[in-house]
Amino acid sequence: MGKIYYKNLSPPNNPNLPHIIWGHGWGQTHANLLPLASCLQNFANHWLLDFPGFGASTPPNSTWSSLDYANATATWIANHIPTTATKIWVGHSFGGRVGINLAAKYPNLISGLFLIAASGIPKPRNLTQTIIISTKIKTFKLLKILNKLLNNDKYSDWLKTKFGSPDYRNANTNMRSILIKAVNENLSTLATQIICPTELLYGENDTETPITMGQNFNQLINNSKLHVLPQEDHYSVLSEAKHQVIYLLKQFIYNIKQPC
Repeated sequence: MGKIYYKNLSPPNNPNLPHIIWGHGWGQTHANLLPLASCLQNFANHWLLDFPGFGASTPPNSTWSSLDYANATATWIANHIPTTATKIWVGHSFGGRVGINLAAKYPNLISGLFLIAASGIPKPRNLTQTIIISTKIKTFKLLKILNKLLNNDKYSDWLKTKFGSPDYRNANTNMRSILIKAVNENLSTLATQIICPTELLYGENDTETPITMGQNFNQLINNSKLHVLPQEDHYSVLSEAKHQVIYLLKQFIYNIKQPC
């Protein structure tokens, strides 16, 4: 694994403040979380990461799982933040997946989890939705095989546009395989292993990570609390709802006294 790029925001002459590590969502970078961290600059030492394959960080050389991202992040934390420091993970969407793995696999490393629109549990689908998605996947795979047999890449871009999500279309080949692996992960069992205080924030109108996902995590994670932000969606929780997120995170920082 190559170098992980990060940005540090820390108040001068106050090393005893807690350390907040920020993990962004898929297709984003640390810059998407910078407005939030900047508003809380005097309350903690902030470390905003670019996950491998995003922003200025080197991409993985294989098809990583979210656990691989957590392992790499755990190594980074051990190398940059004192062992005895209070460490809070703030993760949005995919950054929530990484945080769940971190807290479950490294219980002595993370003092608290603050998860914003965290993904990690498959979205519930009714029978009609299941049939439509299954048919779409099978059709896509069949057309890919036919395209390959004909030795013709003419329709490759069309297939990606027609059948792939925006995240899938925008990813290169290696990151696309990582995305597929991540989307198909179910972190329910890992969630039950989390012992540190956990705050869950979800937007009322989020269709990417719906409220039901937050409710499930709330039931699975002991010592967790769920907040639903009215009228917000998967991305507006970071912008229009910024003041609400900052308020809740301030309270969370105050309540986290020491590592679990």
